[in-house]
Amino acid sequence: MFLKDKVAIVTGGSRGIGRAIVLEFARQGANVAFNFLKSEDKALKLKKEIEEKGGNILAFRQDVKDYNAIKVMVEGVKSQFGRLDIIVNNAGILRDKALILMEEQDWEEVISTNLSGAFNLIRAAIVTFMKQKSGNIINITSVAGTKGMPRQVNYSASKAGIVGLTKALAKEVGPYNIRVNAIAPGYIDTDMVKDLKEDYKKELLKSIPLNRFGGSEEVAKIAAFLASEQARYITGQVLTIDGGLAM
Repeated sequence: MFLKDKVAIVTGGSRGIGRAIVLEFARQGANVAFNFLKSEDKALKLKKEIEEKGGNILAFRQDVKDYNAIKVMVEGVKSQFGRLDIIVNNAGILRDKALILMEEQDWEEVISTNLSGAFNLIRAAIVTFMKQKSGNIINITSVAGTKGMPRQVNYSASKAGIVGLTKALAKEVGPYNIRVNAIAPGYIDTDMVKDLKEDYKKELLKSIPLNRFGGSEEVAKIAAFLASEQARYITGQVLTIDGGLAM
């Protein structure tokens, strides 16, 4: 159990990659908290699933765009579990369309959720990490942030910002024994990919050397590794999990 008795917060934890990370962290012995915004049924189902297995889990209905709300969540986790060791910035949204058709709101919502949301959780947790001289920050970016994707200028910009944030912060807080890394998934078999038309999915697979979509649990296992002591000399890195798509 790589994460026994560690305390972690995962944003956007009720479904997709976030849900898989919550489950894997709990399986590895961590006390886990997660936030959700709209998927209350899925959040409650996940909470019940972990509790039935004997895990400790907290669920918060908070918006990552709201710094004060996220600060309340962080303080609640510390109050309940007594400490905080790991944060995972996973919450994200899509508003895909060609730039010429993109409204200001499409840009602002994606940047505010995907990039500013990560900043908000880091800002709320960083003083705790610095005082205890330890901490682990994992940011979920995307291959869209490393290679760019058409009709995703807002999403690609937000995820590229995550890469810059990761590298800059790793240098800034390394002396405090705080590690900062990012994971860049490619096409993962979440609801977003499942909703694509079959013809389009076949075309996508042609661009992936391993000829398959990734699984959320594969991303979750890498997150657990980065959060563990096995990765204690890794910081400022972006681990790509994409079946070779970005080569």
